[in-house]
Amino acid sequence: MRAVVVGAGIGGLAATLSLRRAGHDVTLVEQAARFTEIGAGIQLAPNATRLLRRLGLLDAIAAQAARPSHVSFRTWSDGAEICRYALGRAAEDAFGAPYLLLHRADLHQALAAAVPPTSVRLNTVVVGIDQDDESASVTTANGDRLRADLVVAADGIRSAARQWLFGADEAVFSGTAAYRALLPADEVADLDLPDLGIWLGPGRHFVHYWVRRGELLNVVAVVTAEARTEVGTEAKAEAETVAAESWTARAEQGEQLREFDGWDSRVLDVLERAGQVFRYGIHTRVPLARWNIGRVTLLGDSAHAMVPFQAQGAAQAIMDAAVLGDVLTGATPAEVPDALDRYVRRRLATATTMQANSARAGDEFHLPDGPEAQARNARMSAYADEHVFLPQATGWAVDVLDDRRS
Repeated sequence: MRAVVVGAGIGGLAATLSLRRAGHDVTLVEQAARFTEIGAGIQLAPNATRLLRRLGLLDAIAAQAARPSHVSFRTWSDGAEICRYALGRAAEDAFGAPYLLLHRADLHQALAAAVPPTSVRLNTVVVGIDQDDESASVTTANGDRLRADLVVAADGIRSAARQWLFGADEAVFSGTAAYRALLPADEVADLDLPDLGIWLGPGRHFVHYWVRRGELLNVVAVVTAEARTEVGTEAKAEAETVAAESWTARAEQGEQLREFDGWDSRVLDVLERAGQVFRYGIHTRVPLARWNIGRVTLLGDSAHAMVPFQAQGAAQAIMDAAVLGDVLTGATPAEVPDALDRYVRRRLATATTMQANSARAGDEFHLPDGPEAQARNARMSAYADEHVFLPQATGWAVDVLDDRRS
């Protein structure tokens, strides 16, 4: 069976590998002239690393990763620990796969290296997707028409395919923006930072963790638009700047320090030592009632882009890819529409719930000082007293390939 996958991000690469593993002929189409992945850190929980093991990639990916022993939640003003949860060996023993911290480019490179070059068409812009009862086709900007039995649109949060399938529908600004940076480990060695730290404050939170075998510290400092200090001179222009979705937009000099003024000295030390910091607006997509029509389906961010506050965006795309390959194992071309219905039934509810949970986590992280934050901290501490792992860890034990309900 022939498939075309549109988009060579993490979801598209994982889908290509999963479909090839299912025995199908796959063409991966990507508009960039070469494989590249920007961004910085990414967290992969056991629900994702378990699937990477099935693809035969876990060892290579883990060799580039850091393995945190725990996650520590802290208060913004003095860094007092609210609670901590085990990760490391304890999580791997409990869930059968590791919790890994990676540079996004390392994950992307490992996935891309597993796709045969003959299966890839780089520098190829898709301008349309069509289908009839017997086949689907992808039309490129240079006029080529790639026919297939199946088209998978993994073209990201700004998905054109989503609009072609379901009509006008734009990405939605989440009301949050993030500052990000990478620092060499020796530049922050004196700060005694936890392996994975999440600092909670009014309208803001601050996350840091090691990547690339512990050689780099990944930093993400999130600010709600409502809480954000005005650093520009014109309110409308400033709001547009904050909302801009760009991995390469540079923050103004010292902007991140003004945003986190008054925070614990370790947070400020990290932000000051970061030097050049990048800023991007965080966007999401409104949940859909379905992802597929006929022989065409969405996958990953094109279907369910979410805020990153439970570190599950990439994991959910990898899970999509695994289930897609599963439902299409042994399928004939005539069976593709029904198989895609099964794929969506197995994935849509879980991904939609994760979208909502991630947004809810952001609200909890950003509660104002006072009774609400105190009650949150008490809830978190009480839960940690009775549970070894994070609340969302209940989902890490679920193996999506064990769920084969029709």
